[in-house]
Amino acid sequence: MTRGRAIVLGTLTVGVLDALDAIVFFGLRSGATPVRIFQSIASGLLGRAAFSGGLAAACLGVALHFFIAFAIVTTYHVLSRRWTWLTRRPLIYGAIYGVIVYAIMTFIVVPLSAAGGGVPAPAVAANGLLIHIAGVGIPSALFARAAQRHA
Repeated sequence: MTRGRAIVLGTLTVGVLDALDAIVFFGLRSGATPVRIFQSIASGLLGRAAFSGGLAAACLGVALHFFIAFAIVTTYHVLSRRWTWLTRRPLIYGAIYGVIVYAIMTFIVVPLSAAGGGVPAPAVAANGLLIHIAGVGIPSALFARAAQRHA
C-alpha cells in the first residue's frame, strides 16, 4: 500500500471507528444524538455557540474530527519512517500510541480549546482509553506498517 493510500485509509478507519464509538457510547449513556456529538467537537473552536449552530456546526465538527484523525495517523506514519521499530510490533506500539494520544487530547488539547474540559468520569475515561487503543493507535500503526512494507 502506498504511503498516501495508507494515510487516507488510516484516517477514514480511525475517524469512523472513533465517531461510531462516540455515537454509540454517548447515545446509550446520555441519549446524545450524532448531531450533538459533532457539535461538541465543533465547540472546541466555537465554544458554547456550537450547540446552537445546528447542522452547520455539526458539519464543522465532522470536518474537525477527520482532520484530527488525519493528523494522528500522519504523525504515527512520519514517526515510523524515522523509527522503523514502531511498525515491527503494531499491536504493542499502536496501543501505547493510543494511550499517548488519549492523554494529549484529554489533558492538553481539550482543556486549551474553547470547549474547556475537566477530568472525565471513570466510565468515560475507560471508554476513551479503549477506543484510543483499539480504534486509534492500533489502526494508525497497522496502516503505517502496510505503507512501510510497500516502500
